[in-house]
Amino acid sequence: MAGMNFSLQRCIPHFALIIGMTAWASSFIGLKFALSVYSPFEVIAGRMFVASVICLPFLRQFFRFLKDRKKALILLAGVLSEPCCYFLFETSALRYTSSAQAGMVLAIMPLCVGFCAWLLLREKQSLYAWLGFILAFFGVFWLSFSGETSQSVPNPFLGNMLELGAVFCGVGYTLSCRSLTASMSPWLFTAAQSFGGLLFYLPLNLLPLEFDPVVLNVEIPGWLPFVSIIYLGLIVSLLGYGFYNYGVSKLSATEAAAYINLIPVITLIIGVLFLEESLSATQYFASFAILGGMLLSQYKPKKKDFA
Repeated sequence: MAGMNFSLQRCIPHFALIIGMTAWASSFIGLKFALSVYSPFEVIAGRMFVASVICLPFLRQFFRFLKDRKKALILLAGVLSEPCCYFLFETSALRYTSSAQAGMVLAIMPLCVGFCAWLLLREKQSLYAWLGFILAFFGVFWLSFSGETSQSVPNPFLGNMLELGAVFCGVGYTLSCRSLTASMSPWLFTAAQSFGGLLFYLPLNLLPLEFDPVVLNVEIPGWLPFVSIIYLGLIVSLLGYGFYNYGVSKLSATEAAAYINLIPVITLIIGVLFLEESLSATQYFASFAILGGMLLSQYKPKKKDFA
């Protein structure tokens, strides 16, 4: 029984990461729906407002944490990385590329996190981890180059490069979160992201900028873009980031980031179901390469006992 409980404890962070990645993958479709009516700044400010209202019970604890200047600076770096700059890049990316391709580019993040965790946090990487990351890396580029231009995807190259900028922001966020796991609960970190994102995006709505609505391949009801903003704030920002932050607190930054490779595959499936984004046979094979890379990076061979 004790062995079963120990095994279950080891599995919980992995289940949490799978739930978080599913929520994050659905965010690409939710953003597409919301951007068909609202500007990028309106979408993210609304999303952060919903999340901040739910996180109000953490506000007093959040201010107490800020008294430690060193930790506060690390937290500030993490919040500026994501959601502030990350969403700025990602919402811009989805104006030019498909949700599927954006999800594909995001799979490069584990490779970047693994390298930076090895460089800055001295986290050791196994040969299987590096081989898995490389396989996933090539899978992403295979998917990206097989994409086609259409009315709903006017400039996939620009969109994918903007998503690449979001990836680098995500790396900074993951490393900051990992650095604070010993002194800050994952849910408090999630609350800090919500408060910081709201303060960052509200003033941006005052800028005299005009945005053309995103063109979709499907017809949607008029209420869906507004409901999508609520969904993004409630499900994606809270559950997605909350479960991911929990996974990072229990595993290494590299192990947690490897699960990001699930996002492109899940996004492809959801994109086909809800946005009628077509897939070629090549894209299916590339998706299997990404999934295989994620599984390979998690493989840990048992040490043989020579005694």
